[in-house]
Amino acid sequence: MTSTMHALTRDPLLAIAKGMLWFLMGTMALAIGACLVAIPAMLAFQNEISAEMAREMPLLLPQFYWVVSGILVLAAVLCGVLFRIFQLLKRIVGTVGDGDPFVPENARRLTQMAWLSLVVQLLGLPLSALGALINKIGKGETHLDSIGGISGNGLLLMLILFILARVFRKGAEMRAELEGTV
Repeated sequence: MTSTMHALTRDPLLAIAKGMLWFLMGTMALAIGACLVAIPAMLAFQNEISAEMAREMPLLLPQFYWVVSGILVLAAVLCGVLFRIFQLLKRIVGTVGDGDPFVPENARRLTQMAWLSLVVQLLGLPLSALGALINKIGKGETHLDSIGGISGNGLLLMLILFILARVFRKGAEMRAELEGTV
């Protein structure tokens, strides 16, 4: 039995975390694919969509398709960033399972995750603006003005990740010093 398998059977929380992270990464990959397929499909079926939307929202502006395409592009980028965050976290969980989490690479991973969480927050700003624009186009019938924006929880996560990165960096330094004295 490998050390990772032994750690996973010894600590079911690690196995659950890895399983959840694989699921989340798969979901993000699927969402990216769906967004990238939806953009050309929406433009290809513009006439059919316009006919259907004319019944629901008669004041549909021609810019609607470009605004929705912008939302889909931003959503694909956002899902890509989240995929990377989950991938980095899965690698950290792997080092925990191996019994060696205080390595310099984990400090770098946490720092990268913190910066990526800032990117998630910043992507929320244009998403929010585009959602508000669609809400305006639809005369308030769409309720997309609440998507995106800056989240206090997201900013807190970013701060926690930067602090944890320093903790891991210091832990790796202390471990290296200890190994050097033995």
